[in-house]
Amino acid sequence: MKGELKMDVSEYLPLRDVVFNTLRQAILKGEMEPGERLMEIQLAQKLGVSRTPIREAIRKLELEGLVIMIPRKGAEVAHITEKDMKDVLEVRSALEELAATLACRNVTADRLNELKAANKVFESAIVSKDVVAIVDADVAFHDIIYAMTENARLIQIINNLSEQMYRYRLEYVKDARTHSILISEHNDIIRQFSIRNVDEAKTVIRQHINNQEKGIIRLLNR
Repeated sequence: MKGELKMDVSEYLPLRDVVFNTLRQAILKGEMEPGERLMEIQLAQKLGVSRTPIREAIRKLELEGLVIMIPRKGAEVAHITEKDMKDVLEVRSALEELAATLACRNVTADRLNELKAANKVFESAIVSKDVVAIVDADVAFHDIIYAMTENARLIQIINNLSEQMYRYRLEYVKDARTHSILISEHNDIIRQFSIRNVDEAKTVIRQHINNQEKGIIRLLNR
């Protein structure tokens, strides 16, 4: 483990959620590395909690694909594999195209302004070079599109997938060469929504995901 784990108790959350968020962020930020074992007793001592919330957090992390259980060995931080990444992105691409279709039909001037404002925040995050801030701003941008679908079931499914996507997004934006591409793609998405061009909006979204897949594969093969 690269650094000491520190729990953020600034928000009023159940202890199990605070522990989960702490471990999740440590994995996403690379403070806990792929292949590193998650020892319940050791983690409980570091965070000053019992083993129960640690065990619950590990279970949730396994559901997100961030942790894997190894027989006779226990839990460890999952490696990012090309197959897992492709599986997730295939599903995301299909859902994003559906979201783009529905969002184009429901677009309003207010929603477009929200997208433009979110993209400004995204551009500011790019300037900061803070990869977590960049990913969070990207997520916020796409969340507005999902809200525009007005389809609660689709939003729920995408949100569940988004947890698994976060790690891949983080890896992608670590490559500074992707930043200008992302801004351009966001602007293009806004442009297609503004003229309600469903086909082009879907094309841009598809390319957006394809570029992410190519970028991550490039990093994995490095």
